[in-house]
Amino acid sequence: MKRVILFLTLLIPFFYLLVELFILQSVTDPIKYIYTITGSTATVILFFTITISMIRKYINLIPYRRMIGLYGFFYAFLHLLNFYILDAELDFSFVIKESLDKPFIYLGMIAFFILLFMALTSTKKLFAKYNKYHKFVYLALILITIHFIMAQKSLSILQFIYIGIILLISYCKLLQQIINKNKI
Repeated sequence: MKRVILFLTLLIPFFYLLVELFILQSVTDPIKYIYTITGSTATVILFFTITISMIRKYINLIPYRRMIGLYGFFYAFLHLLNFYILDAELDFSFVIKESLDKPFIYLGMIAFFILLFMALTSTKKLFAKYNKYHKFVYLALILITIHFIMAQKSLSILQFIYIGIILLISYCKLLQQIINKNKI
């Protein structure tokens, strides 16, 4: 039952996006809107996955971490599809040109390929073999944060708060890693 509730909860941003785009039709720039919703949702979910071990004393979501992480990948994949299908209109040369002209795009691409590797190796059998490489999620999250900051033309107060939360989570996770290393 918990898995179903979590599954449906993680789909809320997707359904919200669909309702805004196709039912309410209140979005003036759909491509930018899809970037915003999918990128923000992917980032929030992925940062949440690294906090799961920090909050397990209060709520144990460790059994669901894989599913939550795969949802983060799902939204990152939608973000990439938005770029390739709607923005680049399936023009691979445009994707290459934009990636070379705008560094935040290739940082996002690198982060995406790290997440793709993690998604592909998240089965029990492959995770046992490649779990040490799953620590690259931290590199992906750094790249995603830089991607987010560089993609903004200007940062609002809300975005500064968002970045502050990202930095706070990163700091707490780093402390947790140091504490765990000293216990060994």
